[in-house]
Amino acid sequence: MKRFGFNPLLLGLLAFLAIRSGVSAETNDLPHFQEVFRLLRANLPGVSEEDLNRAAVQGLLDQFYPRAILVTNGAPAAAGQEYALLTRTTVYDESSGYVRVARVATGLADQIKSVYEKLGGRNKLKGLVLDLRFAAGQDYTAAANAADQFLTKEQPLLDWDEGSAHSMAKADAINLPVAVLVNQQTAGAAEALAAALRETDAAVLIGTRTAGQAQIFKEFDLSNGQRLRIATGQVRVGKGKLLSAAGVAPDIEVAVRAEEEKAYFADAFKILPRPMAPLKGSRNVSQSGSTNRTSRRPRNEAELVRMQREGLNPEDQDATAAAKAEEDPSGPIVRDPALARALDLLTGIAIVGRSLAR
Repeated sequence: MKRFGFNPLLLGLLAFLAIRSGVSAETNDLPHFQEVFRLLRANLPGVSEEDLNRAAVQGLLDQFYPRAILVTNGAPAAAGQEYALLTRTTVYDESSGYVRVARVATGLADQIKSVYEKLGGRNKLKGLVLDLRFAAGQDYTAAANAADQFLTKEQPLLDWDEGSAHSMAKADAINLPVAVLVNQQTAGAAEALAAALRETDAAVLIGTRTAGQAQIFKEFDLSNGQRLRIATGQVRVGKGKLLSAAGVAPDIEVAVRAEEEKAYFADAFKILPRPMAPLKGSRNVSQSGSTNRTSRRPRNEAELVRMQREGLNPEDQDATAAAKAEEDPSGPIVRDPALARALDLLTGIAIVGRSLAR
């Protein structure tokens, strides 16, 4: 997607929005756009009408993003072409299931239930991680159906311009603690799914605030081959809570730099070349990606000598984690901060549950 490169159709209002930053925010007495546009076109040296048009479009799209989005690379799939809804499923620590959703669309609920049964059939699951990072979609019925898989009683889930959805009372719901991973690229129906699970107390959200695109969109073809996607309706969750352009806030914030997050998303065990300073506002998540897997001191003098000989800093979390991974038969440590926080949470819930059961 791009947010520039429009045609002159909306020049008037666009030109006005593009120059709005030069007008005092303390006054509402603004000039008419046509007057400003004519003066700029006639008197601003070295600026063409196309330059004014592009600046105006950029201003408009910036002002109303994400309620107005210029679509340039989201062409519809060819006939018969399908995209995977789930792109990864596995089990961590032999007890926590992991399901990665790429797109919220028809069939997602059935796929989640099927994968859960397969994972649970081979392992005694104590919790489930539903990864909605980088997930999108515009099918709110599919979002509601997916959320319904985790609920045992009838209750309102989503309400949007074209319909509404409730969960169904059932005895075969996925009845496990659930952690949902979200980030700034969790968009549309994926946001609604996350919000519905949190609103019904079926899951805890971990990560960063979502994209704020959980709205009803219509697309309009433009003369240059692009499309303008406009939010024409709103989506509500639960008993009427509006999902706004501000996005869905997580219950537990785990802030990760974009480039690091992509690296961890591709490989949850990836050891980055150097530790990064924590982001402002983050909740002190260690670079090992876990709240209870902290770095350790060398266990003996021989190990300390070996690390120094190899140029490793005993205080460096990455170096110590690498050394531990070599010696720990249980396997590598999950380094993805959001995923590790989710696994820690599910493990903690399981421990508390065992204690209460005694």
